Amino acid sequence: MILYNITVNVEKDVEQDWVTWMKKIHIPEVMSTEKFVENKLFRIMHDSEDGGVNYSVQYFAKNMEQVMAYQHQYFDQHNAIVQKKFPKKLAIFMTLLEMV
Repeated sequence: MILYNITVNVEKDVEQDWVTWMKKIHIPEVMSTEKFVENKLFRIMHDSEDGGVNYSVQYFAKNMEQVMAYQHQYFDQHNAIVQKKFPKKLAIFMTLLEMV
């Protein structure tokens, strides 16, 4: 199992809009690619130095090939939508983790 973790720092003025959009639109769109078998959304429970709020968006894939297929086929399109919807309101970084 591979965890494709996306950590997002969200500015407080768009936090509720972002969370709602993630739950209702973005996460379902990512899951519709059928590259992931499960997802979770967590709020990270510590204060950010810049005043934003941090979240962990987690997508679980059966193997690395599924993650790579997602990145090659869908990532650019999905990332462009996120950047257009929330310009300069998010700081994002990704981590891949392998279950041992």
